[in-house]
Amino acid sequence: MLNKDAKIYVAGHNGLVGSAIWNNLKSRGYTNLVGKSHRELDLLDPIAVKAFFDEEKPDAVVLAAAHVGGIMANLKYRADFIYENLQIQQNVIGESFRHQVKKLLFLGSTCIYPRVAQQPMKETALLMSELEYTNEPYAIAKIAGLKMCESFSLQYGCNYIAVMPTNLYGPNDNFHLENSHVLPAMIRKIHLAKCLNEGDWKAVRDDLNLRPVNGVDGNCTEKAILDVLAGYGIRRDSVTLWGTGTPMREFLWSEEMADASVHVLLNVDFKDTYSPDDKEIRNCHINVGTGKEISIRDVAELVMKEIGFKGLLKWDSTKPDGTPRKLTDVTKLHNLGWHHQVEIDEGVHRLYQWYRKGICINHKPA
Repeated sequence: MLNKDAKIYVAGHNGLVGSAIWNNLKSRGYTNLVGKSHRELDLLDPIAVKAFFDEEKPDAVVLAAAHVGGIMANLKYRADFIYENLQIQQNVIGESFRHQVKKLLFLGSTCIYPRVAQQPMKETALLMSELEYTNEPYAIAKIAGLKMCESFSLQYGCNYIAVMPTNLYGPNDNFHLENSHVLPAMIRKIHLAKCLNEGDWKAVRDDLNLRPVNGVDGNCTEKAILDVLAGYGIRRDSVTLWGTGTPMREFLWSEEMADASVHVLLNVDFKDTYSPDDKEIRNCHINVGTGKEISIRDVAELVMKEIGFKGLLKWDSTKPDGTPRKLTDVTKLHNLGWHHQVEIDEGVHRLYQWYRKGICINHKPA
């Protein structure tokens, strides 16, 4: 257990999970927290990272910073996903070792598992067969990260633990129409389609002023707005989503991921992540999820119902589906003392309310 005055560096503290971990630590009485924005500290720069560790000398590190995105971004920016994530991990984990950090928690992703892994996916499924093509570069980077944690701990006696969250969503999510994950992108698309369907141009313009799309904001003409939104399948009478809607996905509320992460950081040591009887110590990472799944089509219909969009839901089957199923086996996590509580219907409601509140706060009348 870390002392309440321990200095904890949360890399990526402004992101979806990092911000939730930061708040969770504060709520538990850990106030000696260090966070730097990308502008303040470029984690791709090894000299800057070394200087940061030289100055701050953290007792513990949570590596929640990463270059992330959905299928479209993973396909388009393959080099960025592998290079930037490897570089971030190399710099932060390397400096943590050189500065004798007592505890490190690395956040990965369940996309590390093979495309056709047996379901639900146990930690032992890692590297058993080929990865999903659409996110292979990102997955390889995350596998490298968890193996760095495992290897440093085995060779040098470090206390570095890797957790692999399933699909996350929640406050501070990314709603970019190209680079966001499936659920926030779905919520924004259906929200905008509803606004168009009801002729609520103020709501459409408020949304685009907060998050412009390809240079188009709320000050542009109606035609320019309609054209750019149509490019993402958003129209007055319908929303078109990628793929067939048949893949099964597991979704975890980000604040619960944060709670699980902090639970592991405070209560789990590397020696707890494997059996002492193992002849070969591997797969020491921990799956974090709900152990429950829902089809992309069903979650889209859940979002449609929550938002109240009366138009059509269409699917573009020429676009990739990604991995058919990605259900985690969370037995290891349960045995380590943590279970989820927020179910998907409640989570969708919470996220849409958060999204709408953000637009209202940023566009209050003067």
